[in-house]
Amino acid sequence: MNKNHRHTYEIRRAIPQDCAKLAELAADVWLDTYATDGIKPEYTEYANSTFTTAYFQSLLEHPTYRLLISEQAGVLQGFVLINLGAQYRTPDNGYEVDKLYVHKSFQGMGVGRALLSHVARLYGTPMWLYTWTENAANQFYSRLGAQLIGTLSFEAFGSTIDNNVYKITSENL
Repeated sequence: MNKNHRHTYEIRRAIPQDCAKLAELAADVWLDTYATDGIKPEYTEYANSTFTTAYFQSLLEHPTYRLLISEQAGVLQGFVLINLGAQYRTPDNGYEVDKLYVHKSFQGMGVGRALLSHVARLYGTPMWLYTWTENAANQFYSRLGAQLIGTLSFEAFGSTIDNNVYKITSENL
């Protein structure tokens, strides 16, 4: 699909039949984003053991998670996973956007913004999320007008992973 052409999609709640495609998309996006120094065995192990059909099925049944997908003609383009029970520092920052994953073929076509806008219509704003400081998605959140409200770091794969924390309000969407 050409990035200069108008993009069409349907956004809806994920259902159990979506879970295998969600697992594949999540592993693909995660590896594309984080395996910047090549596909190491520990990256493959993480992606393959974390992003499973069972993982996504469990999210559909979890009381605080909501999972929405964007698709066109049965093609999964991206998804957003929110955690209505997670806070960053204060309830004033809203709920967490746990994951916003868009397949690289559909990035730059409005899918991410549309998913976040749909979430805002359903659950309100504000919402917060964190993203790796080296992730290209930081440019997306900057263009969106998301407010940088902090940082969050954790240890993974023998390194400290530094993240930017953003707050998104209805004015950004």
